[in-house]
Amino acid sequence: MITVIALAAALLYALSAFVLLGKFVHQEGPNKTAGLTIAGIGVIAHMVFLLEAIMGATGQNMSITNVLSLVSWIITVSMLIFARTIPNLILLPVVFGFASLSVLASLLIPVSYIMHIELQPGLVIHISLSLFAYCTLVIAFLYALQMSYITYRLKQKGAALLHSSLPPLMLVEGILFKLILAGTCLLSVSLLSGFIFLEDMFNKTYAHKTVLSISALVVYLILLVGQKLRGWRGRQVIILTVLGVLLLSLAYFGSKLVKEILL
Repeated sequence: MITVIALAAALLYALSAFVLLGKFVHQEGPNKTAGLTIAGIGVIAHMVFLLEAIMGATGQNMSITNVLSLVSWIITVSMLIFARTIPNLILLPVVFGFASLSVLASLLIPVSYIMHIELQPGLVIHISLSLFAYCTLVIAFLYALQMSYITYRLKQKGAALLHSSLPPLMLVEGILFKLILAGTCLLSVSLLSGFIFLEDMFNKTYAHKTVLSISALVVYLILLVGQKLRGWRGRQVIILTVLGVLLLSLAYFGSKLVKEILL
């Protein structure tokens, strides 16, 4: 039964992405209502699958594929909640496509990493803050890509593709910096919670994660200071945003990928 639910979630996400992409070149734009409705049903199926995949074993199965699926679910829910108030239509097919693949990966790749985080309330706080920080900064990364694409399109005079679906550049830029600020604050608090609740953030288990996360935090702080004091925009912002999310991805998934899949 859980396999059917997972396949249904993946199919619904893929169908939603197809619907939103299918009319992108149409003058009236994509069928947003249908796409979001299908994705909403997919989110529910995805949540049911995640509960079984993570909580079904004794303890919590926080394997790399389950965590990746959880991250994609949080991002998808966030993007759906704000879809009608924040310009993210061009990003939704990417988000839904990634969510579909993450569900299939969690279903089809047999890896396991059992934890008992219910026995450590402090660890629950640290993991939750880390997940929300990462998801916020990944969404910021997506908006940086959108900003880069809009900038490119503006330079292509006379190009009409996707024109009706593109939001104003300044609006996207404003949203990007708000997301980076929020994500940086969450990342700072998550690191602080790690130093408070974990015995040693620089032991063999956590050292690489700590160093990479602190490095990412420094990158985001440099970006925010540069934007505030020097008015950084465009290429500098995009490069630093990409660098920050790469460092965090290595911190959160690098060792898990090696231990659970490659070895």
